[in-house]
Amino acid sequence: MSLVASAKLPSGKPLSAKLGRDDVLMRGFILVIALYLIITLAFPLYAMLSKAFSTFQFDLTQIEIQVSNENGDFDGPVLSAAELNQKLGAIPSDEMATSSDGRLSLVPLFPDFSFRSPVLYKVRGTSDDAVFLIGSERKVGTDWQEVDSNTFRKVVLRPVKDVGISNFLTYFSTPSLFRSIQNSLFISIVSTVITVSLAFAFAYCLSRSCMKYKGAFKLVAMAPILVPSLLPGIALVYLFGNQGMLKSVMMGESIYGPYGIVLGSVFFTFPHAMIIITTALAISDARLYEAAVSLRASAWKTFWTVTIPGARYGLISAAFVVFNLVITDFGLPKVIGGQYNMLAVDIYKQVIGQQNFEMGAVVSVVLLMPAFLAFFVDRQVQKKQVALLSARSVVYEPKPDKRFDWGCFTYCSLIALFILAILGVCQYAALIKFWPYDLSLSLKNYNFDLTDGGGWEAYSNSIKLGLLTAFFGTIVVFTGAYMVDKTRGFATGRGLFQFLAMLPMAIPGMVLGLAYIFFFNNPDNPLNAIYGTMTILVIVTVTHFYTVSHLTAVTALKQMDGEFESVASSLKQPFYKLFARVTVPVCLPAILDIAIYLFVNAMTTVSAVVFLYSSDTTLASVAVLNMDDAGDIAPAAAMGMMIFYTNAFARIVHLVLSKGILKRTQAWRTR
Repeated sequence: MSLVASAKLPSGKPLSAKLGRDDVLMRGFILVIALYLIITLAFPLYAMLSKAFSTFQFDLTQIEIQVSNENGDFDGPVLSAAELNQKLGAIPSDEMATSSDGRLSLVPLFPDFSFRSPVLYKVRGTSDDAVFLIGSERKVGTDWQEVDSNTFRKVVLRPVKDVGISNFLTYFSTPSLFRSIQNSLFISIVSTVITVSLAFAFAYCLSRSCMKYKGAFKLVAMAPILVPSLLPGIALVYLFGNQGMLKSVMMGESIYGPYGIVLGSVFFTFPHAMIIITTALAISDARLYEAAVSLRASAWKTFWTVTIPGARYGLISAAFVVFNLVITDFGLPKVIGGQYNMLAVDIYKQVIGQQNFEMGAVVSVVLLMPAFLAFFVDRQVQKKQVALLSARSVVYEPKPDKRFDWGCFTYCSLIALFILAILGVCQYAALIKFWPYDLSLSLKNYNFDLTDGGGWEAYSNSIKLGLLTAFFGTIVVFTGAYMVDKTRGFATGRGLFQFLAMLPMAIPGMVLGLAYIFFFNNPDNPLNAIYGTMTILVIVTVTHFYTVSHLTAVTALKQMDGEFESVASSLKQPFYKLFARVTVPVCLPAILDIAIYLFVNAMTTVSAVVFLYSSDTTLASVAVLNMDDAGDIAPAAAMGMMIFYTNAFARIVHLVLSKGILKRTQAWRTR
């Protein structure tokens, strides 16, 4: 124990070390980025939860009315609107519940009402804070407001806000809404089982066989990451829809519903599961397989006693990732779901279709529960994972087996054919003049300015969003990860930051987008000015994809020895010099990976931005949705393919630039 650590004050209390300038600055950075996450994540979620538990009810006890005689004299009694309604039953009790922007006319309280009548009306509140409207003019208090019969039609009551669970009771008592939970869970479970099974077999073929073209198969398997989730839905419509090329395969069943959602979900979640499972299979210890051979265990028994237990954490993690992606996806069920309701689509319908923001918030909370539970269980499982490779481990290398290798090649070819077929059909649809009547090829579907999707401006906005997200997101994420990993002490602050950094992975994009409406669209919020601008789209995209980027940065930083900081400190060099001259060059591969990850996701995301764009900031992914809604399916496919080609080009540029940059900055690794 050092003298500084063991020193004590005369009172017997331990002497605390004095914070240096670097410590203060690094803690300051942590607090600043934590504040960013609190403002862009915690506050919006709180606003959404508040909205979900906010109930609005018309309170007729707040209004009194007096009616004149035909001569215009007010000699009659003062009538309570509540007592009048109780006597007549003009407004049923179930109509008293409403949304925040509800209006209630007082006309039904007078069965003989006529707007041509010479009768006059007086209206007032029963308390100083009672509110009602005369047209667009807001009235507050107990002063009488006199109006004629024609104007009385414009007198409306505003709802009173309360807090309770009545919104949730309404949701769970509505069969069509409640059925969405069952549908979402069913589709997510079925899609997870199919995707993880297919992805495991594919990853097993890549890691356990000596088949040819492994690199090509892996490249094709990664392609679905580059397209928005709406695109497989469009392809399936052209393949198996009412006028599809292979509609006879459906044997009378409709692709618009669970079949289409499951097929599309398998397509866009396959690469996510494949990456995780491939990583799990890649760390197998060859000595275990040698032991199985020496014990004369059959291949089948070795598979179940060595391979599966070794990859179990990868399988579990892949299952929860796929489940989360499917249950929170909005684009695919919106395009091909038909009348088969899903939770994410219900949020869209409640907010965009019915303008019922409270019920949209309720559905968001319901969707948040299974997504958050899946995330929590996945994190707990990962904590239990132990190292499978030790210093004595031997990397597994498969041995040639002609029959097995050909079987693996055939299976991987079928998976690759499925993926390429979906992309190929989308490209074919984008070039056809008028399906299915004029199959000649043309580029007219790429004339986006003639459709309702937002034109080429939407495409350029997406590129702008991708570049801004990649640039600013990479700076924020990597800086935050560095500060939380390298800061000494400050356990509470670092723990809070880690929690905030992990939280976005559990928040569905639709939920986050709706939460931003409640928080940033509030006129009392000083940040209201960014609502409807490119700025809020960049912020929501960075926040939505923060967790994976943060984990990538932390993994890279963990590989650096802490001695770098110790040496810099002994040489009295500030941390930012070490950060710029050593940390960034060493971690440049991870930094470039974060940048391309954020760019690709900014190009493809729909759910997080569908509530937040304006006429000036329409995005390509949203344009695909709008064009599909308008019946312009071919232009929607064309825009979807433009997103794919842009992301593919970005990946190629990233690869080329990476090789040149890394050759200069990573030369030390080969010494």
